[in-house]
Amino acid sequence: MKLYFAPMTCSLSSHIVLRELGLPFELIRVNNHSKRTADGRDFREINPKGYVAALSLDNGEVLTEGPAILQYLADQVPQHKLAPANGTWERSRLQEHLNFISSEIHGASAPLFNNEIPESIKAIFKQTLFKRLDFISQTLAPQDYLMGTFTVADAYLFTVLQWLPTFNIDIENWPVLATYIKHIAERPSVRSAIAAEQATHPV
Repeated sequence: MKLYFAPMTCSLSSHIVLRELGLPFELIRVNNHSKRTADGRDFREINPKGYVAALSLDNGEVLTEGPAILQYLADQVPQHKLAPANGTWERSRLQEHLNFISSEIHGASAPLFNNEIPESIKAIFKQTLFKRLDFISQTLAPQDYLMGTFTVADAYLFTVLQWLPTFNIDIENWPVLATYIKHIAERPSVRSAIAAEQATHPV
């Protein structure tokens, strides 16, 4: 497998999960602006959508969209229990978490990366994001992880919460989330994924 990634993007969650599962893979960096890959290709030939993550399988298939990639990977090594079994109530709950993170936290963060949007407008987006952070903080208050044990949803949530300092949002305003991030950051898979991405050369 090949994981196409860009630093500080949602592709980190797939990278973390690959390392959690111990699956063999090749890490290929993508320049988000030029759309060139570290191995000299036009990334849009791999993923016409033009953004990471993309997972290229050995059979030639390419899977995109973080929640889909995360669930696919978890199902390759079910004994690691990074996702409940398909068809169970717990799997539906996991998908609920993934969709909430994708649409309400990841999606709500997207406009904040745009330097052309005035700060007064960004403030409106931030207020919506703060409500979502309040909710997820309440969810995590009685437990260490979204599903009680570490799953792919935690890899995804950890990744998007890492963006908050970029938006001048202090995670310490949500002590539960601050503790959650510190806890997950200690996982060997997270440390090794971040180190590996930092060690790659810019494209």
